[in-house]
Amino acid sequence: MTQYARFVGPNGIVHTGRVQHGRLQDIPGDPQILDLLRMPPERRRDLDVRAGRAQKLPISDARLAVPVEPRAMRDFLTFEAHIAGMKMSEPGSGQVPEQWYEAPAFLFMNPWSVVPSGADIPMPPFTHRLDFELEVAAIVKNTVRDVAIEEASEHIAGYCILNDWSARDIQGNEMRIGLGPSKGKDFANTLGPWLTTPDELEPYREGDRFALEMSVSVNGEVVGTDNLRNMSWSFEEMLVHASRDAWVGAGDILATGTASQGALSERWARAGGELVIPPLQVGDVVTMTVQGLGTIENRIVETVSPGHLAPRARRTYGPDRL
Repeated sequence: MTQYARFVGPNGIVHTGRVQHGRLQDIPGDPQILDLLRMPPERRRDLDVRAGRAQKLPISDARLAVPVEPRAMRDFLTFEAHIAGMKMSEPGSGQVPEQWYEAPAFLFMNPWSVVPSGADIPMPPFTHRLDFELEVAAIVKNTVRDVAIEEASEHIAGYCILNDWSARDIQGNEMRIGLGPSKGKDFANTLGPWLTTPDELEPYREGDRFALEMSVSVNGEVVGTDNLRNMSWSFEEMLVHASRDAWVGAGDILATGTASQGALSERWARAGGELVIPPLQVGDVVTMTVQGLGTIENRIVETVSPGHLAPRARRTYGPDRL
């Protein structure tokens, strides 16, 4: 399969490698992955061949880096079953809002929070409900605006697994104000383990979807599964919507949002709020696998972030400011 990774060499320098048969083949010149994918096909094939003759590092021995460093990240809500499950814990009818069916809604994420597979995830301070989110991310190949649906696939460089870590109790408090999520989700996003090019996923194609089995486990026990074919919006439709009257940059991430059963919070919501699977704790290892894309894994470690703001005192206003 055509898969490209970034990894840290013994000298601390980040290299670009081609993934082949469980090994990383160092690509001459260590081009950025997007630069490599934008090269003329014959030039890229030449580098692939030369990489095959170069150093071959077992992936199990490699310290991976993130495949790309995005300037912007958009996280969509494309799995209807996940939204339906989450609505069970919210006030109202418990139904998916009609507006969800009109366009693929998204929120922006913190691009500075991206970490690779294998990185430790410090427990965020002040949370008691740390959660994960099983997702797939498309990496945008070119800087584009107002993309037509017929051209959208040309602008997707490839795909990675994404874990959008979430502090659910903090997130819930923020969203009651009418904004957010913000601090409940800005501390970490795992992206990796490498970038898989679209042509390598063609055997899994079903129309404008990919039938890829997805799973997430905690400490080796599978706690959620889904299939990427269950997206209600395709990656191409996500790009069309994101680029409408707006620039989407090369290297930007378009993420699917959480797969059904891809987060503990959905399981809690479906159980009437009961924590049927406990929130993540220090020492827990979260592993996500997506067919054709590989596996990412991270361990939760002790909190390292200090500090907290003091609450504000409630003020009293006159009738004209109530």
